[in-house]
Amino acid sequence: MSGGIPLDALDFFEELAAENTRTWWQANRARWEESVREPMEWLVEALAHEFGEAHLYRPQRDVRFAKDKSPYKDHQGALAATVPGVGFYVQVSADGLMTGGGFYPTGPDQTPRYRAAVDAPASGTALQQVVDRLVADGFELGGETVATRPRGVAADHPRLELMRHKHLVASRRHGAPAWLDTPEAVEQVRADWRAVRPLVDWLTEHVGATQVPRRR
Repeated sequence: MSGGIPLDALDFFEELAAENTRTWWQANRARWEESVREPMEWLVEALAHEFGEAHLYRPQRDVRFAKDKSPYKDHQGALAATVPGVGFYVQVSADGLMTGGGFYPTGPDQTPRYRAAVDAPASGTALQQVVDRLVADGFELGGETVATRPRGVAADHPRLELMRHKHLVASRRHGAPAWLDTPEAVEQVRADWRAVRPLVDWLTEHVGATQVPRRR
């Protein structure tokens, strides 16, 4: 594999959305391997020297507690983690390519540490500057938030919007540009990951890995 992400990857997920069944998946598994998994593996391997090894998420959904019992995800994502739950992300779906970085909690202690660091003047101001630059550069700030504000946080807190986040990501949606199925794709993802590195570095330092043991 020496190209980018084939356009058939987008078609694959569009067709999967119309018939998300094990029967359809098994009939198209070889296509998933060729158009989705292998190109994504190539892309993240090309970036591993600079950003570390990335993990491709499994295509199956965990439907044990979900109302939606569709067995397969409508996208393929990969994360180059600095610590569990924090890192650089890339995804392909029917909507095209998305890149970004941030954190998604893997334990209950990470969001409180994040908010404490946002609350602290020095680290909080530093994060505000990082996200302001990313938004100005065309990234979208996302992540689950509380509806109003966390308990105990003043309504006039200077970084209230950041305090509202339970997790924080910055992403850029590329869609299906002309370079998607060419080697230029890796350079575009590299540029985006370099742009979000200050955010990932801040989260790695101030949020870090969960210290809560996993339940057995």
